[in-house]
Amino acid sequence: MLHAVYAPKSCSISHSRIPCYQKPLAPARLRVSASLPEPNGVKVEFTPWLIVGLGNPGNKYHGTRHNVGFEMIDRVSHEEGIVLNTIQSKALIGIGSIGEVPVVLAKPQAYMNFSGESVGPLAAYYQVPLRHILLVYDEMSLPNGILRLQPKGGHGHHNGVKSVMEHLNGRRDFPRFCIGIGNPPGTMDMKAYLLQKFSDTERKQVEAALDQGVAAVRTVVLEGFGSRISRFNIGQKYKYHKV
Repeated sequence: MLHAVYAPKSCSISHSRIPCYQKPLAPARLRVSASLPEPNGVKVEFTPWLIVGLGNPGNKYHGTRHNVGFEMIDRVSHEEGIVLNTIQSKALIGIGSIGEVPVVLAKPQAYMNFSGESVGPLAAYYQVPLRHILLVYDEMSLPNGILRLQPKGGHGHHNGVKSVMEHLNGRRDFPRFCIGIGNPPGTMDMKAYLLQKFSDTERKQVEAALDQGVAAVRTVVLEGFGSRISRFNIGQKYKYHKV
């Protein structure tokens, strides 16, 4: 079975969803072993996941379009009972599990354009392979509230994603979870748009997307990029289309 060990004080994660937390004195190290077949035939891989939401720190940016990556991490933290209580590699992190799969949630605190300064060192420290680094961020090419999961991709001119790729030796084959925020209206400045809060209607769509996103994150961590994620992406693409 899975046995995840945290230092300096160890605890096991089995079927309990409540992690063993001590007041953090030093960064924890994950050591993971084992793999089990599930009753539904899906093979669960217990290699740790690093799930990183991109955004800017500080109350000034709370609730803005550019910070929906942070919001998704907060929602997963709440739903999975993973407390964000440690600073490591310029990021606020929390260690816990989704199901029995160990995960590290992270919100880089060095501002969007320097997000890679957290992701690279965290991935190295916890020995997370590229295929298990899930990057969560805002995407203007998607309508507001539309979600998309991909096993790899480019940076799409997103400065946070560019920084992460630079600190992963230019590699692009890591998963992405994009949260649509739409394009600026008319001739509105892009930076002003990104740092603007959502309208009431947009906020309702984003809140619904965050709820759907938690379930999608669980699916990716427990099952990988299979048929359920393909159906999820199709459903998201057409969820606001009226028949």
